Amino acid sequence: MRVIILGAGFGGLELSTRLSEEFGGEADVVLIDKADGFVFGFSKLDVMFGRTTADAVRHSYADVVKPGVQFVQAEITAIDPAVKRVDTTEGPFEGDIVVVALGADLHPDLTPGLVEGGNEFYTVAGAFALADVLASFEGGRVIVGVCSTPFKCPPAPSETALLVHDFLTERGLRGRSTVDLVMPLPLPIPPSPAASEALLTAFAERDIGWHPGTLIRELDPARKVAVMADGSEMAFDLFLGVPTHRAPAVVEASGLTVDGWIPVDSLTLETSFPDVYAVGDVTSVGTPKAGVFAEGQASVVADAIIARSTGADASQYDGTGICYLEFGHDEVAKVEVTFVKGEAPHGSMVAASHENAADKVEFGRSRIQRWFGRDWSI
Repeated sequence: MRVIILGAGFGGLELSTRLSEEFGGEADVVLIDKADGFVFGFSKLDVMFGRTTADAVRHSYADVVKPGVQFVQAEITAIDPAVKRVDTTEGPFEGDIVVVALGADLHPDLTPGLVEGGNEFYTVAGAFALADVLASFEGGRVIVGVCSTPFKCPPAPSETALLVHDFLTERGLRGRSTVDLVMPLPLPIPPSPAASEALLTAFAERDIGWHPGTLIRELDPARKVAVMADGSEMAFDLFLGVPTHRAPAVVEASGLTVDGWIPVDSLTLETSFPDVYAVGDVTSVGTPKAGVFAEGQASVVADAIIARSTGADASQYDGTGICYLEFGHDEVAKVEVTFVKGEAPHGSMVAASHENAADKVEFGRSRIQRWFGRDWSI
């Protein structure tokens, strides 16, 4: 039984690892991704704020050496879910099962003026480039703004605003600067009132402007102003943006999407095509677009595939995930949220602490050990 996995992020890495652990050399898994390596989302912020280097956080897919798993670095050019065939720049692949885990593509160009007059910190290249931009910044008006919905890792804009505050404070630039966070959400993390309250308190204590229910429509680079969806404006010297997210074009062309994303069974992650699954950011399953949710969904798909061979019971997706929320000064909160179809999302928070920061380090270390077979520390 050949399994073709498209995308080697949280979902693809977890699924390929589970199948290799279960079947060893008898597994027949092809893992395809256009990139040459993996970077955690939180590592992008570490590089951006000068706490580590790009080389230290990039994990090469060449290290994915697992029994029964073949990694192929290639661009996916076509997906035919009806016959489970995938065309790539390295040739075609056909499987018995196809799992789409390609995430969301990011498009700074879809926000007028963002490329010319601002910066985005959601792509690896964008976040890494900001290390030099921030290092040379002499203070001024800073806006962290969301340019479109949905967007992945909902805590990231709040974390970025807090880290900008710390960065400027450490350099003696905070007194001549302002920091504003512009988000379309009514609260920083709506499913978790406790996390939202803690963030709003932190913003107030640090004099970070909070602008809820507001979306950035465009930037005017000549006047250095951000224009909101309602037409109001806010001046900036440094703009850090969350760009527009879209399903990859090859996914949209495959016939898998409805309203821009792949609909799946919320319990099994099955698509409308037999033996084709989708996990993570590329879906409209209803959970946040974040790696930890893709990982949990991949585990459910792994159970389903394993059950076909072993007769074991398959599991169902419970919509629960844990995210780490950095407050600065090596203090991290832990937020657990649950999204179940037909119920209101709900969540809880463990307050920011050094212990949670250590837990976050272990989260990253354990996954690199499992997925890449080597030690790593943040």
